[in-house]
Amino acid sequence: MRKMIYTLAAVGLLSLGACASTENTVEEGADEVENAAEEVGEEVEEAADEVEDEIDE
Repeated sequence: MRKMIYTLAAVGLLSLGACASTENTVEEGADEVENAAEEVGEEVEEAADEVEDEIDE
């Protein structure tokens, strides 16, 4: 019975550890998506400025 309790406790701790690492992975992924979106936005702004300059010429 004791072995079963220790096993269940260990499994519970491992599952908590897995949830914590998954949360960090999701946060890191969200940061990467945010950074990529900002870079795309900057590229679009630069392209729009170039087109505007060409129109003015």
